[in-house]
Amino acid sequence: MESLTLTRRRTLALLGAGTASAALTACHAPLASAQAAASPEAFLESVAWKLLEMSPEGATSLGIDTGARSALRGQLGDRSAAGQAKVATLLRDSLKTARRLDTAGLSPQTRTSLAVVESAFSTALDGFALPYGDVAVGGWRNTPYVVIQNVGAYLDTPRFLDGDHPVHDAADAEAYLARLAALPVQLDGELDRLSTAGAIGAIAPSFLLDKAIRQMELALGDAAKGGDMVQSLARRTKTIPGEWERRAHEAVSGPVAAALARQLRELKSQRGKASDDAGMWARPRGDEWYAWGLRASTTTTRTPEEVHAMGLDQLAQLNARMDPILRKLGYTSGTVGARMAALGDDKRFQFPNTDAGRAEIIALMQSKIDFIRTKLPQAFRTLVKGNLEIRRLPPAEEPGAPGAYGGAGSIDGTVPGKIWLNLGSTDRHSRYSLATLAFHEGIPGHVWQGEYANRLPLIRTLLAFNAYSEGWALYSETLGDELGAYDGDPVGQLGYLQSIAFRACRLVVDTGLHAKRWTRAQAIEWFSTTNGSGVSEVAPEVDRYCSWPGQACGYKVGHSEILAQRERARTALGAGFDLRDFNDAVVGGGNVPLDVLAQNVARYISAPPS
Repeated sequence: MESLTLTRRRTLALLGAGTASAALTACHAPLASAQAAASPEAFLESVAWKLLEMSPEGATSLGIDTGARSALRGQLGDRSAAGQAKVATLLRDSLKTARRLDTAGLSPQTRTSLAVVESAFSTALDGFALPYGDVAVGGWRNTPYVVIQNVGAYLDTPRFLDGDHPVHDAADAEAYLARLAALPVQLDGELDRLSTAGAIGAIAPSFLLDKAIRQMELALGDAAKGGDMVQSLARRTKTIPGEWERRAHEAVSGPVAAALARQLRELKSQRGKASDDAGMWARPRGDEWYAWGLRASTTTTRTPEEVHAMGLDQLAQLNARMDPILRKLGYTSGTVGARMAALGDDKRFQFPNTDAGRAEIIALMQSKIDFIRTKLPQAFRTLVKGNLEIRRLPPAEEPGAPGAYGGAGSIDGTVPGKIWLNLGSTDRHSRYSLATLAFHEGIPGHVWQGEYANRLPLIRTLLAFNAYSEGWALYSETLGDELGAYDGDPVGQLGYLQSIAFRACRLVVDTGLHAKRWTRAQAIEWFSTTNGSGVSEVAPEVDRYCSWPGQACGYKVGHSEILAQRERARTALGAGFDLRDFNDAVVGGGNVPLDVLAQNVARYISAPPS
């Protein structure tokens, strides 16, 4: 889960690139000179806070919108073209300053931080040069579509207000109301960019728009009667004097609902012009957009053809491991995918599609988290707290969301990290898949890794790389296996291997959709039959790849690189290799592009802890 999601400036697509660049740089000439005069560490801190001022939700989620920064608690990020102009300018000017700094004598941590800024900002600026879409600066959610089934303030802001915005006193409640008042402006900023993209033919596939329209209708219906955003505040202000519920109801049922209705009209208008072509190849400059999205998501220069071939090769290796386990369990006939599908149909591994079944899923996942906590001293020398809670996704978000996602909480620990579970239908989960999912999203995956990042300088907390984030989370699944999670449990072992194979399939499907012109139906059929995953799990996955091109490829690319670096360290150090020290080097070095990860591991190899 990203710390910040900073979206693309639509004006850059309309103006000549050179003219826009010169105009934006001229507006902020004093910024670059002021930054240049600061120390590298002060420069990095200044850039971090400027990013947070543009995305105040990030400061709240980290728990640092306090004291002199307390005004941020009542603000929302500007998703309009004008707001994105400021983002593009900050990146451009900061990158110029960073490249002028003398790095001689700097600490390894500061040199790494500068390398992270160089990679994140230069890649983002390449994305801003494209004619449409959202660019994640310090995040993972690059998308060509400003509002769609899993993208947009209509989803992000209500979830943020309920999950991350604290309400401890009247000031917090007033800040909540201020954010409700700002939400229509945020929505309209998106609307302008959505309509502009539609005017040049950058329209989402029809099946994604159908989902987005249904979800927007749900969001609008909820807002029109006050709904969840009002009840979230009312629930938390019962002991705080004030007319909080009435004021929130007026804001949500009036201006917020009206803004949602405007977005809904535009989505329906675009639906009338949409095709069912799934991939970026069918959008203006789509091949160029996908090449950038793949590079941003993997922090490599692998081509779609190379990624596609990598997925097929790694899938074959994983199937070779799964086959003998399936045979021992009596599943001897058919492909590995067909046999895994048969395993998934076994009622013993399913949950009832009821509230009791949903509660059972959460309880079982919690038990897996409790188990892995006892094993972590075998894998890490430096331990963090792992502050975590497991929550169901808001039902309005579930149709367009993945099975789960997770991320760390606030720096001060007052807001716990979360695993968000999609429980719209319990057949998205099986008893043998929950352990590896818990390790991926929670501990020692996203929540755990994020707490290490929270110990680093602020800029490192904000800037993340999809291949590292998701590669680490997938590597955490491998650690769960190596730490004994499936000892005596061959079905659980299959669940783990199927999960890794699922990510290998993603390499094939994502590139198939966007570079090889696969249809949605073709992608779903290939995925479900090859990996044995249910169509109810695979269909929203495929839709996600259509709206986040390239993102799904970061998992296996990052996982493979971490394992390759581990083997490199094991070979170099021989008997001196210690898993705890290697993991500390990888997670303690922070979220980095894969070439910087290799540098961090090289530093560990050259001077391992004694």
